[in-house]
Amino acid sequence: AGTVRFHPAWVEFCRDWDVTPKACGPYRARTKGKTESGVKYVKRNALAGRGFDSFGAMERHLEEWMAEADARVHGTTHERPLDRFEREEKAALRPLPSRPLPRRQQRLKRKVANDALVDVDTVRYSVPHRLVRESVEVQVGEQQVRIFHAGKLVATHARGKEPHARVVDEAHWEGLWRPRTVEPVEGSSKLAVHGRSLEDYAAVVEHAGKRGAA
Repeated sequence: AGTVRFHPAWVEFCRDWDVTPKACGPYRARTKGKTESGVKYVKRNALAGRGFDSFGAMERHLEEWMAEADARVHGTTHERPLDRFEREEKAALRPLPSRPLPRRQQRLKRKVANDALVDVDTVRYSVPHRLVRESVEVQVGEQQVRIFHAGKLVATHARGKEPHARVVDEAHWEGLWRPRTVEPVEGSSKLAVHGRSLEDYAAVVEHAGKRGAA
């Protein structure tokens, strides 16, 4: 049997919450089948075919859905999940840690897309456009996202909370587009492009000539 190696961030999370991680055996679906069935049930029954204007709207919908789901008779246990929880599971729960939990920071590797954005948990953050297709390191804090390239900080953003949102610093796209030029209208002077007509320039020349003659 091989040695189980958990990700260091997961080990820290378990230590913070005073839980012990356990790995399921490979090729043994029965060891995690019940968990996967629950996820499938939520996806198909609570979320499939529905759209939400915001993450908060989805959370409110799920709160209402859970209240209904807990009151239905379960097909395997033949009792309501709420009744089973109150009778057997509630007493086994432990209180949350009383001490403040340390803030952990994710460190992720990402490749900059062609639109100068990097994806973190479905939220996309901008970086300077010169880094397109380059590899960067993303440090994700509780409130802030910082992006580094070759050890140098290249972007700082407030952490986005809405799934599929874009968090963009317009300065990262400067230089991508050339200044717009205005084509002269047919039959008009090229000088008119600069906002003045030939009459304006003629008046200036005439005025200068009069001053010189004086």
